[in-house]
Amino acid sequence: MTVSGFEFVRREAPVFVISVAAELAGMHPQTLRGYDRIGLVSPGRTGGGGRRYSWHDIEQLREVARLTAQGIGLEGVRQILELQSEVAALRERAESLQAALDVAESALASGSNLPAVRSQAVVRYRRP
Repeated sequence: MTVSGFEFVRREAPVFVISVAAELAGMHPQTLRGYDRIGLVSPGRTGGGGRRYSWHDIEQLREVARLTAQGIGLEGVRQILELQSEVAALRERAESLQAALDVAESALASGSNLPAVRSQAVVRYRRP
């Protein structure tokens, strides 16, 4: 991702001070402090306690703004963000399990000995 000529390798890297994060998210810095207090966004911290926001935090702040603009209260927004995070984690887990299953199926197809594994018991996960 490139912003103002800077290339960021990880979107989770806490690099933005609160004033820059607020500008990128289209919010007031005090709003970001409030969201941090109630746990909607949890920026990284410097040794001195200063907040540092990542691109992921900026995206989350934009999602909070979008949801609140639709009339959803902050508690509802918090629950939606938690569910979105849970869905993302479950998708990652499903992909990991699918990769392991593909390896097992490949080993079965090549005639490798895998104890207690039958090809009839293999169930494929398919994304909707």
